Amino acid sequence: MDEYDGRLTQELAPAATLLRALRRTGNLTKAAAELGIPQPTASRRLAALSATAGTPLTVPDGRGIRLTRAGHLLADAAERALDALEHGVRRVREEIDPESGHVVLGFLHLLGRSLVPGLLRDFRADHPRTRFSLVQGSRQDIVERLVSGDLDLALVAPPPTEAVLEWVVLTEQELFVAVPDDHPLSRRQGVRMSDLSDEVFVMLEHGYGLRQITDELCAAAGFTPTVAFEGQESDTVRGLVAAGLGVALLPAFEPHPPSGVVEIPLAPRVTREIGLAWPSGRPLPPAVARFQEFVRRRAQRP
Repeated sequence: MDEYDGRLTQELAPAATLLRALRRTGNLTKAAAELGIPQPTASRRLAALSATAGTPLTVPDGRGIRLTRAGHLLADAAERALDALEHGVRRVREEIDPESGHVVLGFLHLLGRSLVPGLLRDFRADHPRTRFSLVQGSRQDIVERLVSGDLDLALVAPPPTEAVLEWVVLTEQELFVAVPDDHPLSRRQGVRMSDLSDEVFVMLEHGYGLRQITDELCAAAGFTPTVAFEGQESDTVRGLVAAGLGVALLPAFEPHPPSGVVEIPLAPRVTREIGLAWPSGRPLPPAVARFQEFVRRRAQRP
């Protein structure tokens, strides 16, 4: 490390939280208040860092300020360093008292009906002080947030293929064709995907695992589905099916299909794997590791 790099690193260390707050707020007064320091102190830290860097790190922007390109580069580095430091602090705190740990769990909307509540209920029976933050979203959103470090663990279907993630299959879930109760197929005991080539589909948006699976099954059957409506929640998709606006591929609705919807098995049977995923190559905080191991043991049950 040369002299410039050494001096800038020494200046950046105490100013890292300030740069992160400035990027978030775009205002020196708000950034100082967020950090609990006087504005003159924040101003002096910023001026000293700019002087050491040899270039302005902020420029006026209306009534606030914004980071320059150099400021953004340093803020990116500060963000990564603070994330690593906060992760280390969390691990130390949970090492001292692992039962009071915190798990940030991401999962698909469809899994929030029974799978996730059941897992949390059974885990907290033995670890009642472990706290959970629950994040729902599309498969693409959940996987991206897991890779970026926003999530500790994620339940997704199908399991991710990213090399930076590890996963274990927790269970399999059968998929059915959901049709309106007055649909010509509603009395069938089973249907093939090719039987749906002329149907109008109601689907989840791109980025959702079920959309990916449906598109792949249609392609394998030799057709491109006609999509009339796209949604972000399976309950909305079912409602559109009940209204006679199309058919959809969905897991079974428990304990039984809602009014106006009939669920027909596919032939051959189609299932999707639900997996628990986590970042590879990074130690998990104690509470996260304990919940991960709990789910892994659950996955190994016959």
